[in-house]
Amino acid sequence: MQQVLRNTLVLGQVAICCQLSEKNQTIVEFILLGLTSNHFLEIILFAVLFVAFLLILLGNIAVITITLADQRLHIPMYFFLRNFSLVEICFTATFMPRTLYSLLTGAKTISLSGCFLQSALFFILGICTFFHVALMSFDRYMAICHPLHYATFMSNRFCLQLVLGCWMVSFLLVFSPLTILLHLPFCGPNVINHFYCDIAPLLQLSCTDTGLIEKVMLVTSVLILPGTLSVTAFSYAYIVYTVTRIQSLASRKKAFSTCSAHLIVVAILYSSSIFRYIRLSQRGGRDFDKVVSFLYCVITQLCNPYIYTLQNEQVKQALKDLVARCFAGSNDILKSRATKQ
Repeated sequence: MQQVLRNTLVLGQVAICCQLSEKNQTIVEFILLGLTSNHFLEIILFAVLFVAFLLILLGNIAVITITLADQRLHIPMYFFLRNFSLVEICFTATFMPRTLYSLLTGAKTISLSGCFLQSALFFILGICTFFHVALMSFDRYMAICHPLHYATFMSNRFCLQLVLGCWMVSFLLVFSPLTILLHLPFCGPNVINHFYCDIAPLLQLSCTDTGLIEKVMLVTSVLILPGTLSVTAFSYAYIVYTVTRIQSLASRKKAFSTCSAHLIVVAILYSSSIFRYIRLSQRGGRDFDKVVSFLYCVITQLCNPYIYTLQNEQVKQALKDLVARCFAGSNDILKSRATKQ
């Protein structure tokens, strides 16, 4: 009975918005269908995504805190990882709270401006993620393959310029398609078959020719994905080549285990994104697209802080030292209070 009422409510919202669009010839809000319409599955998804969201936040906040608190980690590698964690937090925050709210309350509407803002932030931060992955792989390439030139080449100023450049280029690459998107008329159906405002299902709802923005999106995707992937692949290829020449078997196994973990995340990240965005038609809305997006938006974000950083021995030691200092500080406070009493 509850499911029937929920479906009736959604259909009523669609009918009301369609009537408004017929009168004003413009859409003022969209309806996000989400991941499923089954109430039982929505409860399960809410629990799973809520736990995943907490783990993503805690993992990335831990990375930022540890790398800032320990002076031994104030090197380029952890500077990039710290910024990467910041990008991950911001990226997840663009869609996860809204998705959780929708699963919990059943509210599926989002305003036109809110939808465009979510889409813009999603792609700016998404592009920034790929640039940071390429930066971190390049940093490891320099550290392992050119250790004598590493400290000179990867100076603090150069690292800061690289990170700021990532943000600036990400914004500039999104600016053109976003400008075109803002000028598209939306006067037809307002139901988006997705759990966030992705560009593909949005284009499907436009009541005009979207050929130009589809071409711009395709060119942008081709520039970003294969471009950053080539840097990452080149870096790891040389790293593997250098590691194979290490005499110590234990050191080779340790290096290969770390690289293999990184490459698994890179493979998931790029395979899902290339399949999703590098195609002649950017129109989407299929259920399989939602599965691919879920893999990219949730699974990789969940794995990144734990695979890239928290399995690192230096970070583990820094975390142990930080916890030890916290416990020592709390014990000192308790002892001082006991002495005063």
